[in-house]
This record gives sequence, C-alpha cells and structure tokens, in this order.
Amino acid sequence: MSYPQPSNPDDFNRVEDPCQVLVTLNSQIFLAKIWMKSCFQTNTYNFFCIGCTMQYPSSGNPYASLQESPECPEFSENVGCTFDDAADEMYLDIEEDLEGSTVVPDDEVRVDAPRSGMEFESVKELLGYYKKYAKQEGFGVRTQRTKRDDDGRPVYVTVGCARGGKYQPKHKDISKPRPTTKTDCKAKVNATLKQNEKWLVTTVENTHNHITVSPKKTRLLRSHKVLDEYSQRILELNDRAGIRMNKNYYSLVVDAGGFENLEFQEKDCRNFIDKSRHLRLGKGGGEALRVYFQRMRQKNDGFVYDIDVDDEGRLRNVFWADARCRASYECFGDVVTFDTTYLTNRYGMPFAPFIGVNHHGQSILLGAGLLSSEDTHTFIWLFRMWLDCMNGRAPKAIITDQDRAMKNAIALVFPGTRHRYCLWHIMRKLPEKLGSHSHFSSGLKSSIQAALYDSHTSTEFEERWGQLLDMYDLRENNWLKSLYEERTFWVPVYLKDVFWAGMSTTQRSESMNAFFDGYVHSGTTLKEFVDQFDNALRKKVEVETTADFNSINQTIPCVSPFNFEKQFQKVYTATKFKEFQKELMGLMCCNCTMVSQQGCISTFDILDEIAFDDCTKIVHYTVYYNEEECELKCTCALFEMRGILCRHALRVCQFKRISVLPERYVLDRWRKDEKRRYTLIPSSYDDCRASGDARRYEMVVKRCMKLATKISPSSERVNAFLRYVDDFDSKCDDEDVRRCNNSESTVVGHSSLTDKGKKLLSPHVVRGKGRPPIKRKVPPLEKLATKRKRKTTCRLIFENETTFLNSPASQLDEGVERDAGVGDMGTQNSVLTQGLPLGNDEMGDHF
Repeated sequence: MSYPQPSNPDDFNRVEDPCQVLVTLNSQIFLAKIWMKSCFQTNTYNFFCIGCTMQYPSSGNPYASLQESPECPEFSENVGCTFDDAADEMYLDIEEDLEGSTVVPDDEVRVDAPRSGMEFESVKELLGYYKKYAKQEGFGVRTQRTKRDDDGRPVYVTVGCARGGKYQPKHKDISKPRPTTKTDCKAKVNATLKQNEKWLVTTVENTHNHITVSPKKTRLLRSHKVLDEYSQRILELNDRAGIRMNKNYYSLVVDAGGFENLEFQEKDCRNFIDKSRHLRLGKGGGEALRVYFQRMRQKNDGFVYDIDVDDEGRLRNVFWADARCRASYECFGDVVTFDTTYLTNRYGMPFAPFIGVNHHGQSILLGAGLLSSEDTHTFIWLFRMWLDCMNGRAPKAIITDQDRAMKNAIALVFPGTRHRYCLWHIMRKLPEKLGSHSHFSSGLKSSIQAALYDSHTSTEFEERWGQLLDMYDLRENNWLKSLYEERTFWVPVYLKDVFWAGMSTTQRSESMNAFFDGYVHSGTTLKEFVDQFDNALRKKVEVETTADFNSINQTIPCVSPFNFEKQFQKVYTATKFKEFQKELMGLMCCNCTMVSQQGCISTFDILDEIAFDDCTKIVHYTVYYNEEECELKCTCALFEMRGILCRHALRVCQFKRISVLPERYVLDRWRKDEKRRYTLIPSSYDDCRASGDARRYEMVVKRCMKLATKISPSSERVNAFLRYVDDFDSKCDDEDVRRCNNSESTVVGHSSLTDKGKKLLSPHVVRGKGRPPIKRKVPPLEKLATKRKRKTTCRLIFENETTFLNSPASQLDEGVERDAGVGDMGTQNSVLTQGLPLGNDEMGDHF
C-alpha cells in the first residue's frame, strides 16, 4: 500500500504537534491518519517503538519506513491488534470531533447515500430516511417544496439541506446584521408520487457548499432535535408543581447522564412549556377565561361564575366560587373580610377575595372576583353575585378597608350585616395625616391609642377623644372629624357586642393575597391567574388537612389541674386550645374580689397585672356572674368577639369552684370532632390527569416502574422482558400502519365551524385609585435617597408602634381582640410591613 508524500519531506520532521499535520500537509485527513499511526508506533522522531526495542531510521522518506516496517510482535501479542488496527481506532476517536467527518457508531447501521430510482412507501418514510442520512453526514434537513393536487394530496416533494436558500435580511439596521445559517446549499432530493402510490426519487444532489458538523453535534441541529414523550411528561408535571425551567431541564440532564445524551436543549423545553400552557390556558384573555369556566361548570355542578361585559362585549368584572367555597360558607360564613388592594394581572384588575376563618384560625376562601373598577356600581354587582351564590344568606359581619364605595354597596346589599373598618389601615395613616404635628411623637399618637384601647365604654372614649382634640388643638382637623363621625365602624368599644372570630382587620384578605404571591405576578393573564389560583388553593386545602390530622392524632398536655382545661382539650382544635391555655396561664396574674351580689347576679372586680418591659400596671375589669344560668360576662368582651373565654372569667370560675363550663362556652366553630361537609368536596377539578390518555400513560409508567424494580437484579429476566417488549412494539407498529392506511383511504370532507356566539374580548387595562404614576425619569441618586428616607420612616413608625404595643393600652387591646391565626398578616401593599425585623402577625395581632 502506498501513501501520498508531501512535496517537501523535511516538513515532516519539523512538525511538533500531530494536529499541525492538517495544516502542514494541506489539511488532508488521510495524512493525519498516517501521522497518528507513526506517533502510535514511536515515542520519538527516531521512531523507537513503545512496545519493543526495534528502531526505525529517521532519515530519508518516513513514509517508506512506515510502508515497510513490520508489526511489533510484543505489542500485537499484548494488545491483540496490529498497528493499523490500533491507529484506526484512535483515528476514529479523534474523527468524532472533527467537523465534516461521518463516523457511525457500531450500534447504528450506516445509511447509504440517496440515489435516483429509490422508492419509498410514503413521504414520512422518505423524510425519515433522509433525516438518518443527514444525521450521519452532519447536516440539517428541511422540506423545501411540496406540490399538491386538486384534492390537497402531496404529489411532489423536495427535501434538502437546512442551509439551502439565500439570506434575506428582515431588519432595518444593516449595520448590525444577524447571524444566519443560509449558504444557498444545493444538496437535496426530489421525489414524485407514482401511480402505484409509491414515492420515487427522481434527482439527487449530495454536494454541500459548507462544512458539515461532527456526529456529536448533530443533536444541536433543529431537524434532529426530538423531545420524547417521557421528557414532555416530566417537564409538564414539574411546571405544574412550580419548578423553574432551569431546574426542570437539569433534572432531565441528570436523568440522561449528561447533556450529550439529550436530543434537545433548554430552549426547546421552554418552547414546549409555553405551547403546553397555551393549549391548557388559552391566550389568557376573556374568551379563554370563559371557556375555562364552562369546563369547570361541566365537571362540577356546584361551580358558579358570572362575567360582566360592557356594550362592546369586553370583559369588565368576573366572579367565581367552586363547590368547596360554597360549602365552607355554611360553616364559616358568619364573619367575612373583603379587600381589593392586591393588583394581580397584566390588566391591573384588583383581586377581590371573600375570606373567612376556619376552625383552626386559618384563612379560608369563600369566593373571589376580578374587578375593572372600584366604584359603588361594581361593588354592588359583585356583592349581589356573591349573595346569590350563597343562596341569599348574608354574613353577620364584614371587615373592609375605609372605602366609601364599599360602604355604600354594603349598606345596599347587606343591610343587616355589621360593617367594620380595618383598624390597622386607619392606624397606619396616622404618620401621614398627623406626622407634621409638633407633638405627634411626644404625646399625640399615644393619646389617640390610649383613647382607643383604654376606653371600656363609649362615654369614656368620647371624653378621652374630646380631651385630646382640645389638648393638641385638633378640633378643625378634617380627617379626625371624619373618623369621629364614623367611629362606630372602627373604634373597638363600639364593636364589642359582635362576634368577629378573632379578626379586627382585613389582614385575612391580605394574607390570602400574600399566599398567592408565589403563584401570580403583574404579568399573569386572566386565565393563567385563575389556573394558578386553583393551584394555590390546593396548597391551602393540604395545610388544613394536615391541621385536622394533627388535632386528631396529637394531644397537647394540660398545664393546670383544672377540669375545665381538660374539657376544652378533648374537643377544641390544637390552635384554639393553645389560645385557651394562654388565657389560662394569665389567670395567675389576676386578683378576684366580689364587690356586690343582687339576687343571683354577682359582680367581681378583676385586677389584671400586665407586665411590659421592666414595668407593670394594674388594669381593672368587671365580671358579672349569673349563678342560676351559670353565665359569665366580662367587660373585656373577649368571648363575645373571639369565642375564647378570657382569663378574668376563668378567674371567677376558679373562685366559684366551677369545674365544668356550660356548653354555650364551647363553640362548635372551634371543635375538632365536628363533621363538616365541605371537607369531603375536592378543591380542584381541572386535573392534568383528567384525559384518558394521561391516566393510561401514568398507569403504564407506574406498572413498569414496579416491574423494573423486580426484574433488574437478574440479567435473564431483563433480557426476556426486553424480548417481550420488542415483540409487542412491532405488533403495535403494524397496527399503526394499517390504521394509517385506512385513514388515508377515507375521504375527509370540509369541516364547518358553527358560530357559538360573540367572542368575549379582553378587558382594558385598569388604572388604580389615587394619583396617577409619575412619568418623570427619576435619577438614580434621587431613587437611592428616597429609598433610604422610606426605610428610615418605616423604622421610626415601627419603633413607635412597638413602644405603644408594650404599653398597658395595647395590652388591654390584646386581651380584647387578639387576632386568630399565626402568620396571616403579611401583605405586600403595606409600606409599614416591608423590611421590618419582626413578623407581620406580631403587629397585626394587637390591632
């Protein structure tokens, strides 16, 4: 065998790197193979053999020595191959990384180049063959041309290199051209449909005008990317679980054993998820939302929704509630909070949830709406829809923020409902409305708080209020005037006769809003918002189910020998029993004295020693005890407002040696042994496994996973199983071919779309209440200064609030209306609660 020689043999000895042979010897790959053979046989340029002591001359023509050199006997014996075989193997390994190479792995059959006269059963078979050939040769494929007959059936097709065609710039800035793959490559095959229904290759062009890629990189070509069904399933399930795409994709990389073992990239996964969301959610506008609601209505008769549109057919307001929300209202619909301060979607529509409190003190959804405006007319529409949904049963009490439109709508739709303003929102406005007063931090703020929380009667509050107005010359302050006129809506002393289930603020709504922060954002579409809202509710239901299980399965030990503690331990949920124990522990700080007795009614003075910081203060309360009916009533009204007996009443029970309390003080609302119908209703009906294909797929995968665990220890079982799978796979392929042929022979008529009504248009973007946003471009230095100033203000407000919360007045309020539920105060809209060192619930519990 003769080898081609370089024009100058001396160039051979000057090569220091084998890779330079490609340049030195005119980039000939076969010369690179020769050099690799010589390097494999020698460790110096004098051609010393690695495996033996044979030496070859270094002078003269090195190719001659290579041609006449014998094979190394020791190396052949030890390795079991000749120099040529070993060099060929090394050459193949290197050639895999060389562009333009066409090495086929041993486990794949090499595909012959296309030629004229080849026949195929279908276009699909032709395209599959050409893709295999293209993957082998290192180029992409695309269908360049398709000619059809009058019936729309393809009769002529051109399949060629993906780099065919010329680059046509579509952008205006020619100074920044975009990269292109087009080189006007002429490689292609033309095929035509014959009378025997077979496809005949007529002309072939296999020459490319560009460098083809190596086999390892063909997975990056668009035509060779394949996202298999298993990966699609994993991606979609992880996406529904809220896993980010980068981690979602990397889980597939780990499962496959590396990036090189995947036939797709991360951007392909992103495109698939976007398409999947589009198919599942629609485009996200009003029409997609209506279709979604209609589907939910078909799956669940208890699902109720209403869509308000304007004269143009554009979506304006939305209300919906599922069967679980409606059933929950039967148990916990006595007290409701309503808040619209949470902007959710790309249209700026406020999210308006109706929130209640369950037997664990947790927030529970009772319905929701999306509004296009916050005027009286819109609120009337929403409240009426919600009232009709709940069979005309209005709540006994409702808490909202201080909004005039809400107040008017509630008075019209819920005339018998006690309306309360969010006390926390009002107190938050103090620095804004009165911060400029010279005595705001030196007495004014504490005086207002003392009037609110230290007043036991309405007369006492009015006296304190008048005194602070005169002391600080605030008689003409319009904001304080308006607050005083509406004092029955927010001052605690006027609200003691109503059950609020431990709520005094709209923090329940805001906590529900904060709960959805991880699921929705400002760019969320209408349909996507409702879908993510559904996912968030699943988590809420799971939290409640876990709390139910813990209350039944676990018992909190008693902290006292009193029998009435054991009474509540048996029936109350864990959260509510802890609240009762807190009051029981406070009993030790109460001194009880009977001051009078008129008939069966005894009057007791309770001196409650309240500690704050390093100081203590005695606060006076009065408890009335009716001995005939065993009825207790305290001036703190904790039981009336929260449903938990206060420490003052418990002190009287101890004084009177009452071991078992009447059933009227054991509320069914807080019982753990109460059977509630809503817990049997599922929280979601839009399950991703609802389709038959998805259910069957999941069933097969689970069964195969169990079988794989059983047979994997034995190679014989695995081989037998794979043989069965191959046989069954071939049978399925034959059935698919027969089904495909039958479907092609069937004449398909034109489908007609029936007009199902006017399409629902998406809403206009809503502008929120208040001053419009500033359009002036703010310099970075000004932004930084504003940010620092805001942080300083918030810190000062919080320090003042904390100082007051540790005062006797706040401790009094803590005994009157401590908020139920831990961690339900969070809100992203509160300036005061952002960046504070303590939890939001620590602040909200005192208001």
